[in-house]
Amino acid sequence: MTSRRHLLVAGGGLVAALDLPKAAPADATKVASPPIRSQRIKAMTTAIMKDGANIYFKDWGAGPVVTFSHGWPLTADAWDAQMLFLGSHGFRVIAHDRRSHGRSDQTWTGNDMDTYADDLATLLETLDVKGATMIGHSTGGGEVARYIGRHGTSRVSKAVLISAVPPHMAQTPTNPNSAPMSVFDGLRSSLVADRAGFFKELAMPFFGYNRPNVKVSQGQVDSFWLQGMMGSLQGEHDCIKAFSETDFTDDLRKMTIPTLLLQGDDDQIVPIDIASRRSVKILPNASLKEYAGAPHGMCVTHADQVNADLLAFLKG
Repeated sequence: MTSRRHLLVAGGGLVAALDLPKAAPADATKVASPPIRSQRIKAMTTAIMKDGANIYFKDWGAGPVVTFSHGWPLTADAWDAQMLFLGSHGFRVIAHDRRSHGRSDQTWTGNDMDTYADDLATLLETLDVKGATMIGHSTGGGEVARYIGRHGTSRVSKAVLISAVPPHMAQTPTNPNSAPMSVFDGLRSSLVADRAGFFKELAMPFFGYNRPNVKVSQGQVDSFWLQGMMGSLQGEHDCIKAFSETDFTDDLRKMTIPTLLLQGDDDQIVPIDIASRRSVKILPNASLKEYAGAPHGMCVTHADQVNADLLAFLKG
């Protein structure tokens, strides 16, 4: 007797394998109506930027809009825990892969904070997003701040900065209490010398897995590595300059909308003393919630707590 698996392998087709009735012949005289604009947008997976670059995005659920901007060197997938949770609680959740990261085009130029913000603006315009809550983690927090600094708040109602790089990561004569440039030079040299090995090592402090008695999730280490390796080496190299040397102070001053800052006090990647504790003093309408012992990758390691805080802020 011929098995259903055999029918599939032998070319019998899915209809034959499942014994499904054949569809009725289409009426050749009828032309299907084109989908309405919102349906066409929903079917897309990429948006075209002003320079022609294709930016990949995910657009799930329905309801008030929440956008997500990811950290370096990751992708929109870094937000899966938050997107699934908020999407299941009645929100439309949108996340994109920054240019030269993940599934977006790997561009030689444009890997700077102004262009990242302009790309985000083009995406929101393409999707006709209004009244959004913008959430950014790490480099993505800088992207959110620069977006508001350049494009205002006509499409934004609230913002959340999680373990974010503002106000200014790199030490300069006018910004002496930040990280020395040698830190970022070291990131660049490690990235170029052995990107694959470097990302494996970086995942440990990113998630706080190098702390005593912490249970390591090899799956999360592998996911971090995979997301990092999907991006462009050149684009990721340029992004280090973008997130470390950009001064977001003026952008923060323009963020007059309600803003929530979340950060762990054991962040080994973006130390809280040079990040959120400084930003909250600059932002006009902000509050900071600190997570005791939480690492930089707290959206993964403390997902339940982060999700609850986000939901409360969204509904507040």
